[in-house]
Amino acid sequence: MTSTRHDGDTWDLASSVGATATMSAAVRAMATRAERPLIDDPFAAPLVRAVGVDALTRLATGEGTNDLVGPATIDVGVVRTRFYDEFFLDATSAGITQVVILASGLDSRAYRLPWPAGTVVYELDRPRVLDFKTRTLAELSAAPTADRRAVPVDLRDDWPAALRTAGFDPARPTAWSAEGLLGYLPAEAQDLLLDTVTELSAPGSRVATESRPNPRPGDEDRTKERLHRISESWRAQGFDTDMVSLRYFGERNEAAPYLTGLGWALHGTSTRDLLVANDLPPLEDDDLRMGDVRYVSGTLTKTTT
Repeated sequence: MTSTRHDGDTWDLASSVGATATMSAAVRAMATRAERPLIDDPFAAPLVRAVGVDALTRLATGEGTNDLVGPATIDVGVVRTRFYDEFFLDATSAGITQVVILASGLDSRAYRLPWPAGTVVYELDRPRVLDFKTRTLAELSAAPTADRRAVPVDLRDDWPAALRTAGFDPARPTAWSAEGLLGYLPAEAQDLLLDTVTELSAPGSRVATESRPNPRPGDEDRTKERLHRISESWRAQGFDTDMVSLRYFGERNEAAPYLTGLGWALHGTSTRDLLVANDLPPLEDDDLRMGDVRYVSGTLTKTTT
């Protein structure tokens, strides 16, 4: 049974917030199997299978029928994956050789993207998550396409120290990603994370993340109701998860203006516009306001004082 998030809580890839990484990988696997795929993640399906959640394995591998994930969810996963893939490829082609993926989960970019020679990719996540991914991909005879350095640390702990110990150099420009992460942090922890990323960034560094608008009156009730319905569907398929308990609700600083205030020059595109740009259908019944989420990226133009 999933419990409500709290300070010091723990999880693995089959439970609590860790299961969202496995869900995302299952969506990438489904998108990779599409008739005309817009992404290619050959490691998503075997990683999900190795986690061992039957309902997610069936989705990822195409075994049985799919009564859980609709086309819109897959399309959102596609545009999100393409956004971050293109962000990293643009940053490294511009000469950035230091990459940090925060809360990397089952992300396999260190193995599947064509990184320029000399690129170092730091993956941060809980030790159990990174150990599982490293071991599973090794068993598949997969090799990183960059100098991949796993940094096993909880982002609630002293992750900057762990990152430095792994070889990170804050004097060099860095490409940072916080993908699908901020909504699973309390408001103050989100701000601290973005503050710390900025402090560790040399001028010319780049960042990419999602900027979710603050709720309008009644939005959170509709979101919780939709998440309850999604959770009930998962339970009917044998996967007991409570999507509402995983998120932190309430007002918070929106990521884009907060980063701008820290000295980042950002540009962004909404999910709705990314779907159009990729010739994908518009969202319908968007109770979760996914269409209003902005995917933002940009460059650090000045340092904070």
